[in-house]
Amino acid sequence: MLPLYLEKLTLPELQQRAEVLHRLLEECRICPNECLARRTEGETGECNSTDEVIISSVGPHFGEEPPLVGTFGSGTIFFTNCNLDCEFCQNYDISHLGLGRKVSTEELASSMLNLQQRGCHNINFVTPTHFTPQIVEALVLAVEKGLEIPLVYNCGGYESVETLKLLEDIIDIYMPDIKYSTNENALKYSGVQNYWEVVTEAVKEMHRQVGDLKISKRGLAQRGLLIRHLVLPNDIAGSKKVIDFVADEISTGSYINIMDQYRPAYNADKYEKLNRRITPSEYKEVIGYALRKGLRRGFE
Repeated sequence: MLPLYLEKLTLPELQQRAEVLHRLLEECRICPNECLARRTEGETGECNSTDEVIISSVGPHFGEEPPLVGTFGSGTIFFTNCNLDCEFCQNYDISHLGLGRKVSTEELASSMLNLQQRGCHNINFVTPTHFTPQIVEALVLAVEKGLEIPLVYNCGGYESVETLKLLEDIIDIYMPDIKYSTNENALKYSGVQNYWEVVTEAVKEMHRQVGDLKISKRGLAQRGLLIRHLVLPNDIAGSKKVIDFVADEISTGSYINIMDQYRPAYNADKYEKLNRRITPSEYKEVIGYALRKGLRRGFE
């Protein structure tokens, strides 16, 4: 199976998408924050970024979901800064403190090609939302030089449907978090408005584009939607409502990684309800509910 950007689009069409996306940076509305920062003129948006791409690391990653990792790893490119402001972020040095280095479009394209040459099964863009136009610009250069592996859009779920539609036939595997099912907690702990309405519409659009996750006979993800949900202490995430949404409005064939690895980090100690790990019973309750709703994939 060819990646979508080779199967569906020509290079001129890909370049046209990049140009349309780039115009969204002029008064930025790449993401639902719609902060209108003039990022191409050096202003920083809600994501603390201008139009200069900053990355923290590039390399094969073996800690992702098994269908992404395979034998030789998922080819991760970690982008610095974020359009969310999560108080418990475990990568806060990257997402909040801005740890990283500036790279050109050409360097970003070279990173993709180097990961492919190292045998990685995919290019995994981690926290890509605020640099989406630059990623597509770099993709044009990489395709010209022989890129031919799937692209993973690994995001926090706070995505603009307008932007996602411009990524149709470019992204092979969407991997959003669904962090909360209550707007109150999303605002309190991640600093964003209307998270639930935004994330549900975004995930529906992702699923419309790529469907349920398709895995090859070799066990590798080829195309589709892979959802992540981190169980938080004291049901801050509203996990059962998240499960209801996935099962009832997306598909019971959804691949959903229900994660139990929460630990207090960054500013979590300022919030009593966040300042502990989850208990085994909290996790088992969510898993049991998912099973009762007919979900089976991703949390075996």
